[in-house]
Amino acid sequence: MMLNQLTIAEVRQKLDAGEISSVDLTKACLKQIISSDEVLHACLLVDEEGALMAATEADKRLADGKKGALLGIPYLAKDNILTKNLRTTAGSKMLADYEAPYDATIIARLKAEGAVLLGKTNLDEFAHGSSTETSYFGPTKNPFDLSKTPGGSSGGSAAVVAADMCLFALGTDTGGSIRHPAGFCGVVGLKPTYGRCSRFGLVSMTSSTDVPGVLTKTPYDASLVLETLAGFDVHDSTSVKLDSELYHEAEADFKNLRIGVPAEFMDNSVAEPIKEGIRKAIKTLEALGATVLEVSLPHAHYGVSVYYIITPSEVSSNLARFDGIRYGHRAEATGDWLERLVSARGEGFGAETKRRIMLGTYTLSAGYYDAYYLQAQKVRTLIAKDFIEAFANVDIILAPTTPKNAFNLGEQSKDPLQMYLEDVFLTPASLAGIPAVAMPSGWDGNLPISLQLMANNFNEGRLLAVAQKLYEALAIKKRPVVC
Repeated sequence: MMLNQLTIAEVRQKLDAGEISSVDLTKACLKQIISSDEVLHACLLVDEEGALMAATEADKRLADGKKGALLGIPYLAKDNILTKNLRTTAGSKMLADYEAPYDATIIARLKAEGAVLLGKTNLDEFAHGSSTETSYFGPTKNPFDLSKTPGGSSGGSAAVVAADMCLFALGTDTGGSIRHPAGFCGVVGLKPTYGRCSRFGLVSMTSSTDVPGVLTKTPYDASLVLETLAGFDVHDSTSVKLDSELYHEAEADFKNLRIGVPAEFMDNSVAEPIKEGIRKAIKTLEALGATVLEVSLPHAHYGVSVYYIITPSEVSSNLARFDGIRYGHRAEATGDWLERLVSARGEGFGAETKRRIMLGTYTLSAGYYDAYYLQAQKVRTLIAKDFIEAFANVDIILAPTTPKNAFNLGEQSKDPLQMYLEDVFLTPASLAGIPAVAMPSGWDGNLPISLQLMANNFNEGRLLAVAQKLYEALAIKKRPVVC
């Protein structure tokens, strides 16, 4: 097996034993990027020189006896996460030439740990989408079927992990943007609890649900990365002061484990192969000793409606700074400030971003705020309450990640409502702020199918321990990618 095809846990042993070097591992990943990304278009930037310098430094630290779970491990980052002196475009013409003057907190923590940044991954513009088709730089393709979308908005990050271009990738999850592409690309996608990881240095989308997270090959690998990402940050007032945890040491006591399956998530909209994957997972969990119960999340079906009122509202506010004068693309207009602003935003923003700005501005306008935004926040509270009540009776909630498998590129790009419905099982956890992980549950032909596990706030350790045991028990063999 090639070095780039290994997991973090497997490579960690080889690096610490001196069997391989970080430079060797980094070169293997760069070679895979060169051979595959011309077809996939998952990377927007590759920093070969910087990566090899970081890998060389990691090898020096290893030779000096330094330890660290991610020391010398190559990764890629979604291109809405700031990286000092490297372009951060957010997939938009508005920021096509922007170079960040500082690192996002999660990037700084990975640098301090000795992880090796290879470059930046493609995404839906400003993370607005579920297919990675709204990127100004063109769509990313699914590694298992080049006619299919990889999901979104972190589609590039999911594709690079699936195609073994790196050992893990960073993403952001606002309403499912890590879990959705993880499901379509057959990898593991973790959305931590809101406040667990710092948002400082993310290009803001929906500040009340934006969460940085990780895409990996196994749940265990996700626990290793989370240990570095998690923690309070003085620059982010929403980050929570909690003691650090060794998530990879958490255990799952299956004899006393209660798994809840919400009836509302198993309706007729779910494709049969995905339902079959859920049924297989239930049998596997019961064989491991867990008790599986039915739970109810009666307000979950309002998740998409609520999310697509709150999100455009916050988007319209967060993107107001990009006026072509202080920030963002500058148009050639020569008129007054208003003409310059209109031209800059007209040229700089894509169709989906404009749609969300207009929806949000309308929702927040006088006479509509109480009717839409305020009501949406009230229903959001009910959705969070449903989870609180459910977790009083169960430890983990099991549900589909998406209602169906990866769809064709271009199939839903002209139907915004259908695209929004991709997040039907994902938005409830985001609105409630709870941790959730998507993981492979099998195959439908050559396309992956996925399931989602959710836990109560700040219970990532148990969540990932259960996910890892289930992952091992399902023993799903990866199929070769076509790129």
